[in-house]
Amino acid sequence: MRSNYTRASPPGKNTTHAVATAAACECPRRLLCPVCVPSVSPDPLPSRARVRMEPLRVPEPLRVLELYSGIGGMHFALKSCGVPAQVVAAVDINTTANHIYQHNFPCTALWSKSIEGIPLEDFNKLSIDVILMSPPCQPFTRLGLKRDVVDQRTKSFLYVLDLLPKLSPPPRYILLENVKGFEESCARNQLVKTLSENGYDFKEMLVSPTSVGVPNSRLRYFLLAQRSHFRADTQTQICQTFPGSVQNVHEQSAVCDHTPQDSVLYKLETPEQIQRKQEQNRDQSVRHIRDFLDSNPDLDLDQYLLPPKTLLRYANILDIVRPGCRRSTCFTKGYGRYVEGTGSVLQSSSEAEMEAVFRGLEQLSEDQKLKRLQTLGLRYFTPREVANLMGFPHTFEFPEDVPVKQRYRVLGNSLNVLVVSKLLQILLSEHTRL
Repeated sequence: MRSNYTRASPPGKNTTHAVATAAACECPRRLLCPVCVPSVSPDPLPSRARVRMEPLRVPEPLRVLELYSGIGGMHFALKSCGVPAQVVAAVDINTTANHIYQHNFPCTALWSKSIEGIPLEDFNKLSIDVILMSPPCQPFTRLGLKRDVVDQRTKSFLYVLDLLPKLSPPPRYILLENVKGFEESCARNQLVKTLSENGYDFKEMLVSPTSVGVPNSRLRYFLLAQRSHFRADTQTQICQTFPGSVQNVHEQSAVCDHTPQDSVLYKLETPEQIQRKQEQNRDQSVRHIRDFLDSNPDLDLDQYLLPPKTLLRYANILDIVRPGCRRSTCFTKGYGRYVEGTGSVLQSSSEAEMEAVFRGLEQLSEDQKLKRLQTLGLRYFTPREVANLMGFPHTFEFPEDVPVKQRYRVLGNSLNVLVVSKLLQILLSEHTRL
């Protein structure tokens, strides 16, 4: 913020003395420092003269529309990014997610209706500065058959693109999040075409929480758009690294690396998979899993232990991490219900060695196998721990009447709050300099 200081002219004279910007010096006594406020006139001022300071301009809070609001991940990111802003409306049709959203943001207007059922006039009444949105991802995933724009779940997003040129006033900033794969979709092509035709500059990138030190892999597509004068030119190539971040430096750390190169291969893992996990665990720029675990001493963790049938059937495909690890896989909405590809499980026992447990496991009887596997103390991450890994603050809460499986489900549909907060700082930084 530029702060100008002007000396008052003596009576009867019309002399104005320019004064240097205080931001030119980092002196803690800026107003008294000759570098900060140099005297530019050799004439002494009368004793009755006073130094006048123009009032600081505080930017008006941005008016934010949160589409596909879910459990409020975008809202939490907005609160933590340090930019004055107010969510004037949030829109979602998921009743469980809306229940959780209202529990955490009781004063925010929450529209529990389909987006395409909201007329343009209702949006225009909001005078929107910012749109935050995370459209349904299923149309762009392999499991969702990649039906793209012909998928009915994309209908609301296409409606948003149709509304965008008609909004008055037009939003100044847009942030969109979706799964990896969206960048290759027809929906993405329509999005960037609409933005380009309506005076927006934009950046696209694929970002994972590991880029901001969180030990969880959740690679997602992000688009940041600003209506004219973006600090960098619009990029047609999708960035593969976090904007402005340094490359991760891999340093040796033996905390979670117990697999020598000549070790036997336990479980159904290839040497490449083991090497990748070792590299992830040596990345000193990423925090340990233990930093995100629930510290509530009254919590009954036995309820999260994997049941015997799950251990016997899926032991060889589990992604197992320990508190000292610096990695975990993406948690999906099927976590706690399905096993394969839904997220990591935690080895809670510090005494058992995973390699010793899995060596020769297939030659044992079921009873012997189960007894050995249970020594690992394998459990699911609690919903609170998953929320921690997804960047939700400690103030985030689930209403008591939401079942555990529903908590996993809505978390799996959400986003990483810390990543979005950092991206909002980049996108909205110009607003704070007005």
